[in-house]
Amino acid sequence: MQLHPAFASDNAAVITGAADGIGLAAAQRYAGMGMRVCMADVDADRLKTAAGSIEGAIAVVTDVSDKAAVDALRDTAMDAFGRVDVLMNNAGIGRPSSSWSDYDNWQATLGVNLWGVINGVQSFTQAMLDQGSPGLIINTGSKQGITSPPGNPAYNVSKAGVKAVSEALQHSLRETSGCQLSAHLLVPGFTYTGMIRRHIPDQPAAAWSAAQVIDFLVESVSRGDFYVICPDNDVDRATDNKRMTWTMADVTENRPPLSRWHPDYANAFASFMEVGD
Repeated sequence: MQLHPAFASDNAAVITGAADGIGLAAAQRYAGMGMRVCMADVDADRLKTAAGSIEGAIAVVTDVSDKAAVDALRDTAMDAFGRVDVLMNNAGIGRPSSSWSDYDNWQATLGVNLWGVINGVQSFTQAMLDQGSPGLIINTGSKQGITSPPGNPAYNVSKAGVKAVSEALQHSLRETSGCQLSAHLLVPGFTYTGMIRRHIPDQPAAAWSAAQVIDFLVESVSRGDFYVICPDNDVDRATDNKRMTWTMADVTENRPPLSRWHPDYANAFASFMEVGD
């Protein structure tokens, strides 16, 4: 498969949340393709170690919830490389929340997961458009931003917002005359990252590695996919499609919200998932 031209050797990529996990795997893959990489993260020590493992990478400590900090990240990357061809708004956190408590966790989660993406889009898009060359803006979402499972509403809201921001961005780019910049929504499956490693020292059999996610991403955007819905070793795309279809039908069928987890709909959901298996 021919890669997207933004991945060309000597092009430049900026990745947030790059000290570990999917962000670090992206930096490693892009550098392996001959790209120059700028790695951003709020954790200075981990970022220094991660960037030190990639020849030529530059590290910029960045709080993505702070628009001024993201503007400074853009300026640093532009000064170093003269251009940005791939922007990966990947920084994310997960903190516990409930619908009517954990207010500080709501603020922090939305600040990083949603406003971090908005800030990245606001800071970088015009500069990337002005280059007049093929480019990519990749925003990391989550399946929880589509199916909204019970348990952590702040995280679900943040990732649902990333989906909406990314869809609107891609529509606007598509409607811009002469635009060679496109947006893409990365939706990982169960991925073994540092966040999980702190609790589970060995990679579970069901999980993909971060490198597998990035391989899938590169192939998908090179095909022109907007929705990069990653499987894992436990859940395939057909299962994801059914779960997402059921969720969307809560509205069209006037079912209770989150009916997938509603006891009155347990049998109907199980039957729906069995059809076609």
